[in-house]
Amino acid sequence: MILTKLSKVKIKVSVFLLMFCVIIVTAQKTQRIAYIDMEYILENVPEYLDAQNILDAKVIKWKGELDKQNRFIEKLKTDLANERAILTNDLIIDKEDEITIKQEELRRLESLYFGPNGDMFLLRKQLVKPVQDQVYNSIRDIVIKRKYDFVFDKSSDLVMLYSNKKYDISELVLNEIVRERKLKSNEEKKAKKSAPKRELTDKQKKAITDKDNVRKKKEEDRLLQKKKIEEARKKRIEEIEEKRKILREKKEAIKKKKDN
Repeated sequence: MILTKLSKVKIKVSVFLLMFCVIIVTAQKTQRIAYIDMEYILENVPEYLDAQNILDAKVIKWKGELDKQNRFIEKLKTDLANERAILTNDLIIDKEDEITIKQEELRRLESLYFGPNGDMFLLRKQLVKPVQDQVYNSIRDIVIKRKYDFVFDKSSDLVMLYSNKKYDISELVLNEIVRERKLKSNEEKKAKKSAPKRELTDKQKKAITDKDNVRKKKEEDRLLQKKKIEEARKKRIEEIEEKRKILREKKEAIKKKKDN
């Protein structure tokens, strides 16, 4: 059941009050509290912006493909509506079947791109989750070092009726991320310098070659299958056009016979 806006507000307020009560009840010692602005942090992490740009570009591309397919279907519908009067029942059924097939392909494509486990979900998980994990790890390290009891997220659904800027540790988290990035970069450089250079064994070279051959074979099979589908579609269209031509010729012959 969909919650109304008022119900959502009541739930948020209730959650806030509950957490506030927990803080009061457990306040046998001075509680160390802080908050972050997750949106602000992510917007200032280069890796997150790069991931978001890649994801946005993919979404634009996928939507473009869906729009193109949808326009093609609409054209088929328009053509059928305009020509229905001069088509035989068989031709009408053929065109309706073609429209149905294209509509099913469009639905499958929509699910493939934007479904619950579609490409967008998987790509976001692949690109964004590592960045989020990096942020959460930095927050955890700060919490442990500074012994915070509670850390809230200002940009979440939690209703923060008031927030004092001195408790905002967002910049601290960003500094921690930068520090961790530098440490990781230095470690990688050291490991690269100290790693002995070695030639690939014949077995490793063969494995790489076999992997490339498998990839090329899959790509060739995909292109071949695509070509077959396109040829079958083209043949079907040609058959429909041929039937139309025969039908027109018959109509013209009947008209000439009547005129004579």
